[in-house]
Amino acid sequence: MNATLAGMLLGLAAAAGVLLVVTFAPPFRSVRLVDRLAPYVHDTPPPSRLLGTATEAGLLTAVRRLFGPAVADGARFIDRVLGGRTAVRRRLDALGSDAGVEDFRVEQVVWGGLGLLGAALLATAGSLLAGDVNVLSVALLCVAGLVGGVLGRDWWLTQQVQRREELLLTEFPVVAELLALAVTAGESPTAAIARVTRLSGGELARELGAALGRARAGVPLADALQQVADRTSLDPLARFVDGLLVALERGTPLAEVLRAQAADVREAGKRRLLEAGGRKEIAMMVPVVFLVLPVTVLFALYPGLISIVSLAR
Repeated sequence: MNATLAGMLLGLAAAAGVLLVVTFAPPFRSVRLVDRLAPYVHDTPPPSRLLGTATEAGLLTAVRRLFGPAVADGARFIDRVLGGRTAVRRRLDALGSDAGVEDFRVEQVVWGGLGLLGAALLATAGSLLAGDVNVLSVALLCVAGLVGGVLGRDWWLTQQVQRREELLLTEFPVVAELLALAVTAGESPTAAIARVTRLSGGELARELGAALGRARAGVPLADALQQVADRTSLDPLARFVDGLLVALERGTPLAEVLRAQAADVREAGKRRLLEAGGRKEIAMMVPVVFLVLPVTVLFALYPGLISIVSLAR
């Protein structure tokens, strides 16, 4: 290993450690307004940990306890640079997550730190193999890892929301027909929803169960169902909720409406499958045209080419 390279890496690590120690030392750390007001506001003892949920002792809590000020500053900086709190809140609601925007920003900080660490390890390995250090390349790689980690968490949230919406659309026809069957049997819409959520599983059943739980807690059932429609951007689910609301408010027949909606969603699913099949068929032409066909032509023309070369000699 080159002694100059080792000295540069050790000096960089020592300088980074000293900078972190000096920056976050208590004499130099800026006192937040929350810390100033905490002794005067928190006049009640904290609740018992036995009353908390099991998800509180997760990765976010551990990261906040270990790197509290740095993670909070990074989350505020990312939120200030990227913005879009409303869009993030809407996607978290569509995912059915109880996490807030601040928790999501902390996850972005963690992903960015992991990306920076991976880029630093990759740059170190490349420098050791090359025997030389290109400072500009290392800096660009570290910045790319940091930005890629932060934006990767946002992309992954979008993918999670899309997969959940696909599951909701897949489960919707079955849930709608079960509700139609229960309503046809003589049950009220509220009792039909309770029966379907009790007997079935899945994302849509959990959403309806949560709405029913909010209604039993004191929220009007119409508002609870409207929240289900507002949490997603799916038109079939919005029409489904509108049909339930109309049936609850005006007492209109609900069974035929639910069956028609289920049939519409099934037809839309068939159209999506046909569209996906058409796209896959076009994608399958790529290896055929660019791989199989050239090899076939080469095998067909190679003997003739060899014969022409032999005759030319």
